[in-house]
Amino acid sequence: MTATSTEVPERVIARSPVAPAAAILAALSVSHMLNDLVQSVLAAIYPILKAEFRLDFGQIGLITLVFQATASVLQPLIGLFTDRRPMPFSLAVGMGSSLVGLVLLSVAWSYGLLLVAAGLVGLGSAIFHPEASRVARLASGGRYGLAQSIFQVGGNAGTALGPLLAALLVVPHGQASVVWFALAALTGIILLTTVGAWYRKNLSDHPSGSSSEIPSNRPVFPRRRTVATIGILLVLIFSKYFYMASFSSYYTFYLIHRFGVPIGQSQVYLFVFLGAAAAGTILGGPIGDRFGRKPVIWGSILGILPLTLALPHANLFWTVVLTVPIGFILASAMPAILVYAQELLPGRIGLVGGLFFGFAFGMGGLGAAVLGELADRTSIEFVYALCAYLPFIGFAAAFLPRLHPKVAAARA
Repeated sequence: MTATSTEVPERVIARSPVAPAAAILAALSVSHMLNDLVQSVLAAIYPILKAEFRLDFGQIGLITLVFQATASVLQPLIGLFTDRRPMPFSLAVGMGSSLVGLVLLSVAWSYGLLLVAAGLVGLGSAIFHPEASRVARLASGGRYGLAQSIFQVGGNAGTALGPLLAALLVVPHGQASVVWFALAALTGIILLTTVGAWYRKNLSDHPSGSSSEIPSNRPVFPRRRTVATIGILLVLIFSKYFYMASFSSYYTFYLIHRFGVPIGQSQVYLFVFLGAAAAGTILGGPIGDRFGRKPVIWGSILGILPLTLALPHANLFWTVVLTVPIGFILASAMPAILVYAQELLPGRIGLVGGLFFGFAFGMGGLGAAVLGELADRTSIEFVYALCAYLPFIGFAAAFLPRLHPKVAAARA
């Protein structure tokens, strides 16, 4: 068959007859939940830090930028290194860095120490994501989208739980109570040590990091087209995570400022949005396994546009209601994007995981910093009105080549 502009060349993507390693995927998902729970605590206590240290929105954005930039810059480098030299127990080491960052955050007495604590939590994330993504693919049994969804839904669940737990623990008891979240990091270290042992045992059987790779480590397209396609995916990640930054860092302030919502109640509403995002993550991978990645990517980003345009004009009730489908639909994109990129660059699983998770964090950090400065110069309401147009960038998905891994598997 001759490849067209919208089809991958006819290369068989074999499915492994081995069932997914359910226990390992579950452990990865729970560890991801704990990792992102630790991360989300930082953003969840921004109102407390703002009052305690008398910070402006720009300084809040800088904290997020330090955290996200640390993860963003280091993740691709770590992923590239571990493609060549896997490090099974680096997962537990990364969680250890987050634990130290949490303890420092609970006792920080200056803005500079807050930045250091944010950087340590970001370092933990940079170490965790590339290797964890590789282990998820190794444990997938060939159901790559499903494995990524299971892995990522844990992260989104942790991101959702962070603000809720912060509202229950940190808001009533203050900054020092953040130290209790170190127990989550400690639990993660124990789980990831077990995962690392399984990973080390299975590396000799699957050195590429997958139980069933495309039968070549070369990209499925010519170099120029592969680079262009990766570029489109990164543009879509920019749209998704810049918009997500407006929620993760400033949604509580938006609710407090516009509707007079108390801090604790605003954290609950943030949990509603992030909980919807966690639920949406589980669908993107399996649907992509069945129907292809491109329809999921296209629909998940562009599909929220009518809702985001309506959000800045809604009252409190409809604001909360609209955030549920926005979070649910938008979150389904990431598993499909990640597996799509892994299929473009077989044999570079760590690099892909590090690049895309790192870029996502970087865009989240840059978005927080830019939107924070914009809020200081205009208003938080203006920020939400402007961000409503970001899903227009989803039209870029039209230029992605279509991949059909399930159809190719059926031809094997």
